Amino acid sequence: MTSAVNRISHPGGWLFAVATALALALLAACNGRPEPVRLAGETMGTSWHVTVIPGTGSPTPDVLQQGIGAVLEAVNLSMSTYRADSEISRFNALPVDEWFTLSPDFYAVLSTAMAIGWQSKGAYDVTVAPLVDLWGFGPAGPVSEPPSDDAVTEVLERVGQDHLRLDGDGLRLLKRSPVSLDFSSIAKGFAVDRVAQWLSGQGLENYLVEVGGEMRLAGLSGRGDPWRIAIERPDSGDRAAEEAIRVSEVGVATSGDYRNFFELDGKRYSHSIDPRRGYPVAHDLVSVTVVHPSAMVADGWATALVVSGYEDAMAVAQEQGLAVYFIRREGDAFIASHTPAFSRYLENPDPRD
Repeated sequence: MTSAVNRISHPGGWLFAVATALALALLAACNGRPEPVRLAGETMGTSWHVTVIPGTGSPTPDVLQQGIGAVLEAVNLSMSTYRADSEISRFNALPVDEWFTLSPDFYAVLSTAMAIGWQSKGAYDVTVAPLVDLWGFGPAGPVSEPPSDDAVTEVLERVGQDHLRLDGDGLRLLKRSPVSLDFSSIAKGFAVDRVAQWLSGQGLENYLVEVGGEMRLAGLSGRGDPWRIAIERPDSGDRAAEEAIRVSEVGVATSGDYRNFFELDGKRYSHSIDPRRGYPVAHDLVSVTVVHPSAMVADGWATALVVSGYEDAMAVAQEQGLAVYFIRREGDAFIASHTPAFSRYLENPDPRD
């Protein structure tokens, strides 16, 4: 279903806890339900927020804070390219044709990422790290000017997941050429899933986990109904909600070009890099929201679909049976559309869907 979206903010009293791709509606407890416990911190160069509806015998807030922090630290130590001692940094530093033993978590993320790469026809690629660095969005920091075409061509020779050889039985990985991995488009979703798993292991059934905008929701909100989430309008100068969804037992991830970018000589360069061409995306698809049982899978697919562009993204999303909400820019207006699988999550679904 496609509709024209105007520039007027949606009513409804949404309270935004984080200014990211998703605006998070924090809802007060009512009807005699326990008061929500809200926790927060920093990880992976961003922030995290967790809202828990406690039950009888639930861990104290201090125990929850420490436990969540430990889970996130473990993911960071494995998958952060900003840490020289991380698992991913140690693999990236290896020479060609040398086997590297993987942790089970690392293997789970890498195998999922590579599957999305193949299914997205190369729009997603975990070896995109050299291009991310070249365009100033990596650990080395911003660039003063766009790279030359020759520089892009040279770096493209070091990009492509086909250069990887993954041994699932032995949990081993090697590179056949000097490629580097970058999990920044999927690790936050994985971290969300891991925190959710830990919370469930503590006997908690109703919670919301958010890391850098990627989310997972379980059970019911403090009001006793499914969690209500706002999809943010893709306007770099605005913080308004574009659409409302009701979700539970799923992960939610959004990717777009409207927060992380730089401008030079009046031209905008998005942080979303097309690994097939070596350049930031430059099309009218500005925001993609994916709902999936796994926040990790939703996170990876949100990036893949943004890179793909609207027509290819819609075709691939329907082919894969994904629940996806798209927003395109048309002049000063936005055009929203979604796959059939997304209709069930809309707060006010179109009766024609």
